Amino acid sequence: QVHLVESGGGSVQAGGSLRLSCAASGFTFSRSTMAWFRQFQGQERSFVASITWNNGRTSYANSVKGRVNITRDNVENILYLQMNDLKPEETAVYYCAADVMVRSRVVLRSSYDYWGQGTQVIVSS
Repeated sequence: QVHLVESGGGSVQAGGSLRLSCAASGFTFSRSTMAWFRQFQGQERSFVASITWNNGRTSYANSVKGRVNITRDNVENILYLQMNDLKPEETAVYYCAADVMVRSRVVLRSSYDYWGQGTQVIVSS
């Protein structure tokens, strides 16, 4: 059974940092593209960042480039998202996702097979 369990969310002031984690089990994490998405209230989930399984190539949404870093630990099966200089408009539920088929279009929700339950991030001004 597949499990993706996010943690590390919480409340932070604008300009602060958070490190999200996603513990994975039940599938071959080390052979899967992994990603973070976020969902603003009343909107669909949107792409934040992804990382490939083989060469660790990363992709980022333009809105987070330079402030966010996605990494993975293929031994412990954990995905991370380091977020710096957070802004109030980034208040959202953050989800990790797994693409076990290693599709090419990493920014699409439809490319991912499994999702976590999400972790809330609140950024106050």
